[in-house]
Amino acid sequence: MSRQWVTIRPSAIYLRLKVLSATRGMASESNFRAHMKSNMTASAKTNKVNDAFINSFRKKMLGWYDKHQRAMPWRATNKKDKNPYYTWLSEIMLQQTTVVTVGPYFEKFIAKWPTVHDLAKAERDDVMHEWAGLGYYARARNLHKCAQIVSEELNGVFPQDQKELEKLPGIGGYTSAAIRAIAFDKPANVVDGNIERVMSRIFAVTEPMPDSKKHLKELAGSLTKDRKDRSGDYAQALMDLGATICTPTSPKCALCPVIALCDAKKQGIEAELPKKQPKKAKPHKYGHVFWVENTKNEVLFIRRDEKEMLGGMLGLPTSTWEVDKKTLNKLPKAINQKRQVKHSFTHFDLTLDIFTVNFDTLKASGMILPLNNHVWLSRYTVDDVGLPTLFKKAVKLMQR
Repeated sequence: MSRQWVTIRPSAIYLRLKVLSATRGMASESNFRAHMKSNMTASAKTNKVNDAFINSFRKKMLGWYDKHQRAMPWRATNKKDKNPYYTWLSEIMLQQTTVVTVGPYFEKFIAKWPTVHDLAKAERDDVMHEWAGLGYYARARNLHKCAQIVSEELNGVFPQDQKELEKLPGIGGYTSAAIRAIAFDKPANVVDGNIERVMSRIFAVTEPMPDSKKHLKELAGSLTKDRKDRSGDYAQALMDLGATICTPTSPKCALCPVIALCDAKKQGIEAELPKKQPKKAKPHKYGHVFWVENTKNEVLFIRRDEKEMLGGMLGLPTSTWEVDKKTLNKLPKAINQKRQVKHSFTHFDLTLDIFTVNFDTLKASGMILPLNNHVWLSRYTVDDVGLPTLFKKAVKLMQR
């Protein structure tokens, strides 16, 4: 049997010891290898984004978009038709809300307020009324404030600079980038949930969300930096790809224009990405909601405080909403529970017991309800006042 001799260089031993020393605190050599593999993967992704890759990726995306872009009422088909007011309005509405839901609201708004000047002159209550059902009502309040500033202080012209846009109420990093790119065709790194998903698959990013958000934004930015070719179309192409092809489940990879550039597809892990941390259970809150009638068959509604959930909207009077039922105040016996309404918000689920009482009986019971900014409405016409979904549910139950 022949022997094979291996020469071990002292410099190699020294380098190995030095690296291991630098990674002191890792639990084992397997951790060290995983750490090195992660660094090598990140480096490979950085090396992947060269001019040739960027040019190919953008060319394929824009070619696909020219043929398959979605038709939307706020989307311009050419540069001459671009309307910053439409872009801003749609982007505010689309925050936390689907395209299908937003469409009718957008068309209703521009029919009633065709320009930012018209919206600025509107009564805030009218804006809140038309917004009812879209949720996240702080958006509507900020929308009206923003319109007033743009109309009165900026002569109706939206800024093109992101930092200037972000000084306006309700406009954050994503929205400012979207307005800059889509309305003005200026370079901007637009990254929404759809684009995060596309990036996670193109670059096979296995770090779970939300920890990977920063990295995904950097990767998206590497494809837009210093590029001035059709910035708005490119951003919308990525959005459309994520919404129609690179979907959360069962991605339609066979139809994807950039399948040849997708690392996740090459590794067979596209359906697993983006990975997410296990969801925490939603807390459940409880409370009371009051159906108070007077002798004219009118029902009491109040304007909710702006600092509350559903702030600024009309609603039935309620108690506080508590996680522990036992902390709710006991009610007088004269107030009768009739039904129960349930609703789910983004961060918690809510169950309210509906109590009915005549207004005179309420006053006699000594119970105090907040009556600032209140209004009496006919029980037969309350459907017309633009209530948030929670209170629409309660009204529907009480009108049976």
